[in-house]
Amino acid sequence: MAQVSVTQRHAHLAGAVKLELVNGREGKIAKAVLTAISNTRRGSGEAREEESTAIQWTLWGKQAENAAEYLGKGSHVNIVGRLRNNNYEKDGETVYGMAFTAEEIDYLDSRAESEARRSGGPGAEGGTSSAERPSTPAASRKPRSGRQPAHADA
Repeated sequence: MAQVSVTQRHAHLAGAVKLELVNGREGKIAKAVLTAISNTRRGSGEAREEESTAIQWTLWGKQAENAAEYLGKGSHVNIVGRLRNNNYEKDGETVYGMAFTAEEIDYLDSRAESEARRSGGPGAEGGTSSAERPSTPAASRKPRSGRQPAHADA
């Protein structure tokens, strides 16, 4: 079966990340489920319309653990993943569904925004504006490696 790649950009989480341990081939593995919402705007002026798209993503392993630790309701993310058919039989009828599995997830919030959102402090829901964000010179930032979230940098 061919794989379909899906990209969801500039999305925010509709709720908390749900983390559980499930039985895998080699023992227990972390599985996280999150719902990301992104908006598309079409038209201009009074004819301008906005359409929201919500996708329920499944994350696995360390990626799932990191998402549960660093993301919360309202967190901003970019997600790239794959889509597959999730059809099954129920009472003799075929039920058609789709499953979205995240392969890459970018954490778009700063560490301060993420911590404020998790603690329920200022900027917890709406985030902070760019004028309120602490400025960190690019030269003093550590480079990110691999799929490690920006929040994991020390």
